[in-house]
Amino acid sequence: MSMCYYLCILYICGLWSFTSNRKHLLSTLLSLEFIVLVLYLSLYYYFCMFSYNLFFVVYFLVFSVCESSLGLSILVSMIRSHGNDYFQSYSVLQC
Repeated sequence: MSMCYYLCILYICGLWSFTSNRKHLLSTLLSLEFIVLVLYLSLYYYFCMFSYNLFFVVYFLVFSVCESSLGLSILVSMIRSHGNDYFQSYSVLQC
């Protein structure tokens, strides 16, 4: 089987994990990072297959690191303000 088939299966597993884990913020963020990792691997595979420049893969990696640091800062601020990372313990309308 081709690598593209495996990457599609991994992407679908990541989406399933993202939609099913809605109890903790940490598990949701880990699912998002898994999806980003699969997208990174698929971009790398695509660019290597067609002998393109890998400069855009570095851009994607930089943006994914920025996204993960933003998610981590949201997680830390939520744990400091509410004491846990349950979605049920706080209301979105509260400040």
